[in-house]
Amino acid sequence: MARALAIAGRDEKPAIQEVPTQTPEAGQVRVAVEAASVNGIDAATAAGYLWDLLPHTFPVALGRDFAGRVEAVGDGVTNVQVGDRVAGAITGMNPGKGAIADSVTVDAGTTAVIPEAVSSSQAAGLGLVGLTATALLDALKLTADDTVLVSGATGGVGAIAVQLAAATGAKVIGTARPGAAAFVRGLGAHEVVDYTGDLSAAVQAVAPDGVTAVIHAAGDPATVAGVLQPGGRLASAQGATPEQTGREDITVLPVMADATSEQLAKLLKATADGSLQVPVAHTYTFDEAPQAVTDFGNHKLGKLVITIR
Repeated sequence: MARALAIAGRDEKPAIQEVPTQTPEAGQVRVAVEAASVNGIDAATAAGYLWDLLPHTFPVALGRDFAGRVEAVGDGVTNVQVGDRVAGAITGMNPGKGAIADSVTVDAGTTAVIPEAVSSSQAAGLGLVGLTATALLDALKLTADDTVLVSGATGGVGAIAVQLAAATGAKVIGTARPGAAAFVRGLGAHEVVDYTGDLSAAVQAVAPDGVTAVIHAAGDPATVAGVLQPGGRLASAQGATPEQTGREDITVLPVMADATSEQLAKLLKATADGSLQVPVAHTYTFDEAPQAVTDFGNHKLGKLVITIR
């Protein structure tokens, strides 16, 4: 048996409990987890928002990204081997096996070897948010001619998206609460606006013509879409629809991350060479994992990471 942060039943809260240890099938690896992180889908699952929407079988383990060492491999696995230190991510919406556990079994193609310069906490905090931010940037195809608003710039996805957007040469405007502007500027944002007030007026003050693109990692779709120029585009990690934006003159691009070894390796390499930061707001012990999920909804700067061993 393994230990995992899991939900035993519909009205239960997340708790550390025993779950079956999985033997890797063909193409899979089992990883002894060293660190894992909390994401929005974990908080949504813990709050019970998904039970009526998605198929599931209790206990439902939480956690979507992790770092650790490979302890077993299934047939046909060639990209990693037993003993390798790897990072991985579990994408998609379905609740099920989770990474906030002392071991997790996943497809080998969703893992990549961690460079020596990258800590387990950094690697665990990078997976899902890095892949999501990459998908958002790929959807928008930003250039140096763009002015882009990153809505949710202090969260996990937004913090990575600010950096990736700045690397394209685009002018980047990040949203933040009062007191968090220095954090967002430190990630590469050219301007920071307070989303707790009149967002449209705040953006107009730094971009009088509006913005050409929006990275929607948080916030009301209609509010953030309101700052777009006609013909602009909005890439949403929150599943925003054209109807929710209230705009017929923009392009809305819902985005969902897909985990591949190649993309994870690229993100890990950028972290190793210092061109990408993985801000970790707080680290918890495994026994403190339930509190980490509770704390996710509080205002934070970056990721919440759980050290498993």
